[in-house]
Amino acid sequence: MSAPQQPSTEKPSKPRSMLRSSLLTGSMTMMSRVLGLIRDIVLANVLGAGGAMDVFAIAQKIPNFFRRLFAEGAFSQAFIPVLAEYREKGANAAVKELVDRVAGSLGSILLIFTLLGVVGAFVIAIIFAPGWYVEKPEKFSFLIDLVRITFPYLMLISLTGFAGAILNSYDRFAIPAVTPIFLNIFMIAAALLFAECFSSPAYALAWSIVAAGLFSLLFQLPFLHQIQMLPSPKWDWSHPGVKRILVLMAPALFGVSVSQLNLLADSIIATFLVEGSPSWLFYSDRLVELPLGVFGVAIATVIMPGLSRQNAAQSAEKFSQTLDWAIRFVVLIALPATLALIILSEPILSTLFYHQGGEMKASDILKSTYSLRAYALGLFAFMLIKVLVPGYFARQDMKTPVRIGVISIGANILMKPFFVIPLVMLWELGHVGLALTTALAAYVNAFLLYRGLRKQSIYNPSPEWPMLWLKYALSNLVMVIVLLAMGYCWNQWLEWSTFDRILRLTVVCIAGLGSYLACLWLTGIRLRDFKHHH
Repeated sequence: MSAPQQPSTEKPSKPRSMLRSSLLTGSMTMMSRVLGLIRDIVLANVLGAGGAMDVFAIAQKIPNFFRRLFAEGAFSQAFIPVLAEYREKGANAAVKELVDRVAGSLGSILLIFTLLGVVGAFVIAIIFAPGWYVEKPEKFSFLIDLVRITFPYLMLISLTGFAGAILNSYDRFAIPAVTPIFLNIFMIAAALLFAECFSSPAYALAWSIVAAGLFSLLFQLPFLHQIQMLPSPKWDWSHPGVKRILVLMAPALFGVSVSQLNLLADSIIATFLVEGSPSWLFYSDRLVELPLGVFGVAIATVIMPGLSRQNAAQSAEKFSQTLDWAIRFVVLIALPATLALIILSEPILSTLFYHQGGEMKASDILKSTYSLRAYALGLFAFMLIKVLVPGYFARQDMKTPVRIGVISIGANILMKPFFVIPLVMLWELGHVGLALTTALAAYVNAFLLYRGLRKQSIYNPSPEWPMLWLKYALSNLVMVIVLLAMGYCWNQWLEWSTFDRILRLTVVCIAGLGSYLACLWLTGIRLRDFKHHH
């Protein structure tokens, strides 16, 4: 990537407040998610639901799944604790040596894996869309084409995740947080400017994903150069740091990906269901991902380096306090987000995706509404998992989250027949059963992760929690009453113009948020209560 440089002899700056870091990371991620919503609005208008959108929804989920494993998951969770330990106990030269060796080793694995993916696109398509291989050969052939185009994104975005993990370890949270914006910009541009250059807009979107991955990687390199950590890749599997990362990463690949594996299973089974099922799940998942990505990922990203440093410094009390801070933040955000998504699911979906002249139909909005409500039920658990798993990984305990993950996936598989089959037979709503079982399995996962931290006394809740729960419950109840009181005419939502829907939804959201924040303030909760330092 560059010629060797002299590692910096300067000590890293004092870590900023975790509240400030989370808000900064969250605001950058919010920009990305807002652009993501605009991208999804464009997709709904260009592709609608069913047909090419079904195929694209599966094709983009494959590299996206690996992105979450590497960029937001297993690699970061394994790499950051080892890097933190090197920084805590060793010289900067040793840190730079570790970065160089990891760059060479990771890069070689990714290159081989990417080549295998492109060559073996047929096999990947069978794994991810077995229903189409059996019943819809034209969709299956289309999927193979898109997989071949998009699979190199895996290598590019994983290397981007590696660069981001280094920057996060040096408390440079903003740059990795802003990087996902480029994917949305490239996809929007492809849909609006280049869709007509291809036989299907899906091809233009697929190529834009790869272009965005390359740009995202190149964008981060100058910032690595600033902290003098721009890698000079070296092939060295014998380096002790590389060996430890690989040992930690193997189980972490599974441990951090349980929710994603469950969502992926939904997409695979959806290829056996009625036309449009993958698309309906896609649009529902995108809206649940908004609060999850803005807050859940942001909090987890911010606490991981701090937890790793506290573990390396053997500061058990601070470790527990950091987890407590993160859980309080999750409860503050996730509960109202869950309730609001359930209540406002149809207004949100129709406002965003249902437009005159667009490809989305009223029936697609209704089907997406059902699955959005089911997914939204699991939002609190999805976010909780994001902050509980680092409590294990920062201590380099990779086995426990894996064991819990196996139980969660087993529970999901066992529940699916009881929910999916009746819904398919009665109303052809099998996709809702898929979403609901995924949400319930997330609670199994979150509960077991929480219980494990408590049993080992790694996390000891603050004595303030009983009163906090009371205040949160009251504030959420007031918000729900306000939202329901303003929803007397929601059954007419699709009949209104786009402008009217935007205006009314904005008023409802402001009223709901305002009532929630006002009640929090009246019960004595202040922003300063969430200030906590690494």
